[in-house]
Amino acid sequence: MSDFKNLVSTIQQLHQQLQKNTVNAVNQSLTIRNWLTGFYIVEFEQNGKDRAEYGKSLLNSIAGKLSDIKGMDERSLRRFRQFYLFYPQIAIAIRGTLPPELYNEQKWGTLSPQFKAGSSVAGENILAKLSYSHIELLLGIDDSIKRTFYEIETIKGSWSVRELRRQINSLYFERSGLSQKPEMLAKLVQQKTKSQLSTDIIKNIYAFEFLDLPVKEIVEESDLEKALLDNLQQFIVELGYGFCFEARQKRILIGEKYYFIDLVFYHRILKCHVLIDLKIGEFEHGDIGQLNTYLNYYKDEICEPEDRQPVGMLLVAEKDHALVKYATAGMDENLFVQQYLLKLPDTNILRQYIEKELKEIT
Repeated sequence: MSDFKNLVSTIQQLHQQLQKNTVNAVNQSLTIRNWLTGFYIVEFEQNGKDRAEYGKSLLNSIAGKLSDIKGMDERSLRRFRQFYLFYPQIAIAIRGTLPPELYNEQKWGTLSPQFKAGSSVAGENILAKLSYSHIELLLGIDDSIKRTFYEIETIKGSWSVRELRRQINSLYFERSGLSQKPEMLAKLVQQKTKSQLSTDIIKNIYAFEFLDLPVKEIVEESDLEKALLDNLQQFIVELGYGFCFEARQKRILIGEKYYFIDLVFYHRILKCHVLIDLKIGEFEHGDIGQLNTYLNYYKDEICEPEDRQPVGMLLVAEKDHALVKYATAGMDENLFVQQYLLKLPDTNILRQYIEKELKEIT
């Protein structure tokens, strides 16, 4: 029996270690690709013979030509360029690991900003310890000292992307600077944080785009939220009322940030989009504001001239309570509002559905 337990344990360890190696390899390849893309863009801007022809439209022009590659939109290309400029030490980490047709060290020597060893986290650690999703968050920090602080703390604590975001939003860097005993604060913070699993590294939008996999499969959802959405999509369609399913976890870009709309339908009778957002937990005033932001985005960017105003439905699910709110994006025409409400499901039906689902899955 002892030998059998050892056998099972050995196989488990083998699987976990090789899985970790695979995840890390994918993450590092993605990070290197994005850094080198930024390198190529800067190289062209400085030395390209026809660079003046493109000028400020360069990134849009590149994105247009690379539309068949996921994650190569104008915003991402701008980030890759910034990534190269902020992290010149990556060059040292990849030296000798890539064929010359992908990486030319002589060109890098003339293009990359000055890098002082010891003033930043080594490129090897950036590649090995941080996912590109971590780096995306860090690129939003202009202060190099502050950025390095979060790099070090993330690596020390093996923080997930969510934890890093939480610490940035909690002003951990600023609180550390104001603290008389920052080492005690650091110890307290690290004790309260939750380390990420190796598989968490790859479960992000950038890795799935890199691997050409469906993004909707990996958007972070709680088990409860996922269970509700799995059935809600089919339930809405089966209600009738003219709903046609369009997308789940629809990704939209507003400014520099991606957002995800839980469910998107097109209503063939009302001739409008219907956006559904599901909130697990207590209703907060900001929830309806976020949904209205999605509606305004759809009005400006998605709707065709013949479409009517989009409609938003906010579903709030708590264990002992369900709230359904309709949003009409500030429409003034009472006739339209009344017509919309006639064609949409009764709020009592949706509330009863949520309450029933919650009892079955909790």
